Amino acid sequence: MNLEYLEELSAGDPDFKKELIDIFIKQVPEFVSNMGKFYTNEDWQNLAKEAHTAKSSVLIFGMEETGNALKKIQLQAEEKKTDEILPLINKSIQELQNASNFLQELAKDL
Repeated sequence: MNLEYLEELSAGDPDFKKELIDIFIKQVPEFVSNMGKFYTNEDWQNLAKEAHTAKSSVLIFGMEETGNALKKIQLQAEEKKTDEILPLINKSIQELQNASNFLQELAKDL
């Protein structure tokens, strides 16, 4: 996680940073639930959309590796090349949850 972009985006405003962090923390359970549900239901179109949305959110927090994994999920779901999606989803979910935990602690200090 690299918080430089968050710092730049918020222009150092702690209230705005906290607001962005709170939004992300609220989104994580939805991302996790939806990606699992869409994968299980083989709803590739919505899985691709969810991965795209999650990717945009993680990039605000400098999570490049997670963003790349989500981009792969998006592209593979769009192309219905689903053999390698589950490990990417599991990795992304773990990283999203770790980031949420870290950011919850960070927000306490803002």
